[in-house]
Amino acid sequence: MSGAALLDRVRVVLCDTTHPGNIGAAARALKTMGLERLYLVAPRYFPDPEADARASNARDLLESAQVCTSLAQALDGTVFAAALTARSRELGQPTLAPREAAPLLLAEAAAGDVALVFGRESSGLTREQVNLCQRIVHIPTNPDYSSLNLAAAVQIMTYELRMAAGIGTLPAPEVHEPASFEEVEAFHLHLEQVMRETGFLDPRKPRRLTQRMRRLFTRARLEKEEVSLLRGLLKAMQAQRETAPAAGVGRATVD
Repeated sequence: MSGAALLDRVRVVLCDTTHPGNIGAAARALKTMGLERLYLVAPRYFPDPEADARASNARDLLESAQVCTSLAQALDGTVFAAALTARSRELGQPTLAPREAAPLLLAEAAAGDVALVFGRESSGLTREQVNLCQRIVHIPTNPDYSSLNLAAAVQIMTYELRMAAGIGTLPAPEVHEPASFEEVEAFHLHLEQVMRETGFLDPRKPRRLTQRMRRLFTRARLEKEEVSLLRGLLKAMQAQRETAPAAGVGRATVD
């Protein structure tokens, strides 16, 4: 089963949400990561204009959201559920980090629908709600300020799910042809020639400057097009000197 198909089996369940803006922001978080199934358990305000505004271009997820009266109803038909809570120690159950939980959720999704359950903004999930889930997930935060916005928590978890599904990889970088040894050496000879012609290279200490220039361009790992560009610049400088000789160029000092 493809990663996208597995994400289609993930329900994001928000329980007892009190701020409609968080519902809209959560919908936006889902859509940016390729998830679409939003379940709302007894939201205080929904539908609501603030939810629509915060959802931005994810209002279609609000329109298709399933509103339930209980968490048990929202979990009906699932094969696995993970509860997000900051009170994991109090509950005495094994706790997973988001990066551990995401691949487990997707592995379970191969057998059917799974759910990621979030609680009320102020107090989180109740013990009874957590007991309906098979695993606990905790997002590590700064212990001195552990207050994490509901929509931010949803964004973190949906991001980890997308990465675990293998569809969130970065595009392959554009590949450019590296310059050959001969091309790079010809460039260095040309550069030294121009530095001598302009008086920039001190003939009494030529090796220090040329070695440092060589180290600089070696770190850059010059490409074929870059060598052509640099040599074109050097040729332009030589042509300019031939047509309008400069009054003088400062000589480089290298210790």
